[in-house]
Amino acid sequence: MASMKKATTLKLNYEFRRVYNKGKSGVSPFFVVYARPNRGDRNRLGVTVSTKLGKAVVRNRIRRRLREVYRLAQPEMKQGYDIVLVGRSRALTAPYPELTRAYRKTCEKLALWEDKP
Repeated sequence: MASMKKATTLKLNYEFRRVYNKGKSGVSPFFVVYARPNRGDRNRLGVTVSTKLGKAVVRNRIRRRLREVYRLAQPEMKQGYDIVLVGRSRALTAPYPELTRAYRKTCEKLALWEDKP
């Protein structure tokens, strides 16, 4: 079985707090993106979804969708950032192309997108 490269993730509370407090944020109808430079050479992702949005099944589905949007965008993004995606309820039903477009737009606003000629 071909294994996928494991994404580097934020797991600890203080890592999330650091990104919230010291990072920049961009807002879309589907999620909020927080980003802060880390001292590494690759991006680290954290995804959070409020319990207000539903039970675990619903929250996990939103989490999976956001993780996938992030994964597909990785090659075009600048590296060396801690990124936290906070899911909103509309991320559950939005079509993938719309999520991808919103993610790209939000990242461009935060200057996370690689400017390739």
